Amino acid sequence: MQRSSRMRSGWVKGSLVAVAVAAALLYLGSIKREVHAHSERLQRTHHNDSIRGRAMLTRMDKMETDINRLLILMNKLGGKEVKANNAEAKKVVRKMYPNSALFTKWGDGLSEEEQKEAETLAEPLLARIKEDRTVILTPVFDRVNFDDLTLIPYIAAADAFDWALWCMYESFRPEWYALKDDTQPGKSPSIMGILVADRKFFGEIGSLDGGMKIYGGENVELGIRVWLCGGSIEVIPCSKIAHVERDKKPYLPDLSEMVRRNALRVAEVWLDEYKYNVNVAWNVPLEKHGIDIGDVSERKKLRESLQCKPFKWYLDNVYPSLDPLHGLLGYGVLTNSLKPDVCIDQGPMPGSTPIAYGCHYYSPQYCYYRTDGQLYVGGIKSHKYNSNRCLVDPGTAAYPGLYECKAAEQKRLHMLAPVRAGRSNISSKTTEGSLVGGAEAARSQMKTDLSEIDRGRRGSTSQRAQEKL
Repeated sequence: MQRSSRMRSGWVKGSLVAVAVAAALLYLGSIKREVHAHSERLQRTHHNDSIRGRAMLTRMDKMETDINRLLILMNKLGGKEVKANNAEAKKVVRKMYPNSALFTKWGDGLSEEEQKEAETLAEPLLARIKEDRTVILTPVFDRVNFDDLTLIPYIAAADAFDWALWCMYESFRPEWYALKDDTQPGKSPSIMGILVADRKFFGEIGSLDGGMKIYGGENVELGIRVWLCGGSIEVIPCSKIAHVERDKKPYLPDLSEMVRRNALRVAEVWLDEYKYNVNVAWNVPLEKHGIDIGDVSERKKLRESLQCKPFKWYLDNVYPSLDPLHGLLGYGVLTNSLKPDVCIDQGPMPGSTPIAYGCHYYSPQYCYYRTDGQLYVGGIKSHKYNSNRCLVDPGTAAYPGLYECKAAEQKRLHMLAPVRAGRSNISSKTTEGSLVGGAEAARSQMKTDLSEIDRGRRGSTSQRAQEKL
């Protein structure tokens, strides 16, 4: 009792001191405002500042700083007593979901009513999982600008990817639109980054690949694995999450190298004979590319134990719009043996005139040669609904041009292949940076090779394509 009495007495004294200090602060603030007003009047009447007033303000600022320090010290000394009194007054909130990782972390700060309300936010997702434990769900993302917090709503769409395993949005399959009900779940080839799953099923299929590094590809790997190993992925339009976009991702200055490494790892485990499409997309050699993808033996054992389907089933049934890129003979940059430091380049964009330009081994100079004679310049598309640009002789211009391959075929334009019987029909001569082509160039006796260029190791070695053109 005596101890309790002393605690109350100390608390009362501390409170009185705090009140006195607060009153002093208010009094000083009022004096400062009067001095400021007096100084402004002097400026208007005499056009100069009051030296005495400035000195007084400086002294008051110092006094205010000292008082603030005193308050901080008092709070530290009396914190235990105040905390003890608050603990007695605070009502103990019952954790309604003690086994939930979410409420274990944040439940102490939520009332019972707030916990119930938070649970209802997940109902559209939880209800679907109760119907089918093998489905993995993702909400619709709305974007929030990092600088001004402007909300940009997104429509419901499938989470997709290209052969480099970069994420992208894509329309749902036609059967979803045939429902004419935009509240229905939509099947998705992949997942974008936020997911809800049955915990046991998620563990059964291998959760996340621990061999992936830092950033990129893990969501695509999960999406492919879920579909191949007995599950499915759906986007739930009735569930939305607003996501604040970073200005820059802090993980690495250049994320592309890590995404490339992870993509090659995913390809090795899950893509079967289609894994070379990832090499083509990243413009690295089919073999001995020198990129360490880590040990994949455990992931391959997981695939075998789960008796997962082949990737061809995924292309046929889940993602038929992904183009398998059949019929490629070679890819890389197109150089001439007489001028090996000059490459064919797609030229300025927008535009359709290719040029000869110093080799820099980036995407504007990527070329792809197919068995049907088509030569793509400036990258290759991953989806069937896109059209690549082919090098053609339009017949009405002095120089070759780059035209959409499908349109060129319909117009029966002449496709310019880089080699015919070991001879090039593309001359190394240039006029104003443009390539000269045609029958005369075909007689130039110049060999032109397509190379596989590993851009990351360009300083040490480069490997010729398995098919030298």
